[in-house]
Amino acid sequence: MTVTIGRRELLVALGGAAAAWPLAARAQQPAMPVIGYLSMRSAKSDLPMLAAFRQGLNETGFVEGKNVTIEYRWGDGQYDRLPAFAANLVRQRVAVIVTSGGGPAALAAKMATTEIPVVFNMGEDAVRAGLIASINRPGGNLTGVMSLLDILGAKQLGLLRELVPRASTIAMLVNPNDTWAETQIAHTQTAARELGQELIVLNASAESEINAAFSTMSNRRAGALLVVASPLFVTRADHLVALAASHALPAIYFRRELADAGGLMSYGSSTNEMYSQMGIYTGKILNGAKPADLPVIQPTKFVLVINLKTARALGLEVPPKLLALADEVIE
Repeated sequence: MTVTIGRRELLVALGGAAAAWPLAARAQQPAMPVIGYLSMRSAKSDLPMLAAFRQGLNETGFVEGKNVTIEYRWGDGQYDRLPAFAANLVRQRVAVIVTSGGGPAALAAKMATTEIPVVFNMGEDAVRAGLIASINRPGGNLTGVMSLLDILGAKQLGLLRELVPRASTIAMLVNPNDTWAETQIAHTQTAARELGQELIVLNASAESEINAAFSTMSNRRAGALLVVASPLFVTRADHLVALAASHALPAIYFRRELADAGGLMSYGSSTNEMYSQMGIYTGKILNGAKPADLPVIQPTKFVLVINLKTARALGLEVPPKLLALADEVIE
């Protein structure tokens, strides 16, 4: 039997179909990409890093909550949490994993996946750590930035001696769980020997051990302190700064955030530069770039911050030469 559809009925039918097209199109739109952010530190301590990361991400057209989502996992200085967090992000099938805080987080991501792209931040040589094949051609699914914190000890020691030239003994606080700890110790000890400076190395991998280390510094009559880069020490920044103040101990740190918190001095790579680049790389990968084709970025700027308020509280006069070298002076 032949069914005849009139012109009016045909237009009504087509109009109904057309009204359904936007609904169908919306249903077929891809889901918002998800970035997994795996940090060895805490939500509080990563605030300045995240601001720079989001800025870089925005430069590539991605805005958190608008066209990209970020899933956060915080180690809070407890390294044994990282493998489970990385595996969880893989199970969620995130588009990219961003690791913050150095080797253990990056290695946890590398062990968890060979397919999902990983953008890392490393304090040490990523090639020597076994993450990538080379700086210019990383290969595999990882790329990122290297802040080179593991080789800054000699420079930090020199800056500390300029400020406290009469310190016969300088303490060095290290977290032995950090993958770059041995390298940092070796570089700094070599510099100390060349300068004829007595250096005592103290380990701390938990807050109770930080307290014990300061007691040892006091017993050994240390005249100044060099705090080696560690995510643990970033998450305990306020505690470290308070202990240094209570012991009247001049200290140099590795991140400007610790000088902002009241620490005397900091010298290290620019947090803004490093994390902004990580955001840019993450956006490029979301837009289709392959990690293997993105060279690992190394810092072009190292920042010296001096807290004059803390210097005055310690009764220290900062030499004009050192003030002239400072990128920022906190009054």
